[in-house]
This record gives sequence, structure tokens and C-alpha cells, in this order.
Amino acid sequence: QVQPVESGGGLVQAGDSLRLSCVISGNSFMYNTIAWFRQAPGEEREFIAGINWRHTANYGGSTEGRFTIARDNEKNTVSLQMNALKPEEAAIYYCAVSSTGGLNISTMSRQYDYWGQGTQVTVSS
Repeated sequence: QVQPVESGGGLVQAGDSLRLSCVISGNSFMYNTIAWFRQAPGEEREFIAGINWRHTANYGGSTEGRFTIARDNEKNTVSLQMNALKPEEAAIYYCAVSSTGGLNISTMSRQYDYWGQGTQVTVSS
């Protein structure tokens, strides 16, 4: 059973940076696609960034250029570096693991099978 556990959330001011981490336990995920999503109250879950086993990344339109996803298969971790945060980006941030490999990086939450509990990010104006 694959279990992602997120950490690194917190309260920051607009324009600040934050780095989220996801430690994945269980089976090896070396060839799985990993993604970060976020969900604000009353909103749909939104794709932020994903990375495949070749370390190719795909970003949601609102975050590209400010956020960076990276993976370390030896440490079973995936990180999300977030720069220039905006108040509207306050949400619960989730790490998700797809049970399939390949090069495709889906932006759809239903394509991911294993989810962490999330970490809260709050951005004050």
C-alpha cells in the first residue's frame, strides 16, 4: 500500500516562499507519476504540478514559473517549491500518486489512486 504524507505547510505572507514535502511509504513508486493538488473551501480540487519517472514536469497554468516540483526516488520524496505566493492560493495541498507509470502526467484527480491527508497553506495579504 502506497501512503503519501505531506508536510511543510504553514502561514506565510503574500510574496513569500514555502516548500512542501511528500514522503511516500509502501511500495516503490519509482515509475509512478506523482502530483500536487490543492483545494480551497467550496472549490474543486486543482492540479498544481506533476512529475513522471523521467523527471519531466507539468504545471497548472496559474503556477507555472513560480512553483517547482521535484522528486528523489532514493529518498522516496517529492517536493513542491512555491514562490511568490498569493492570498488566493491558500488551500489544503495534497500529494497524490498514480498507480500507473508511463510518461503521461494527468491533470485530473481521478487518475491518481493514493492521496495524503494534506497540509494547510495559509497566505495573508
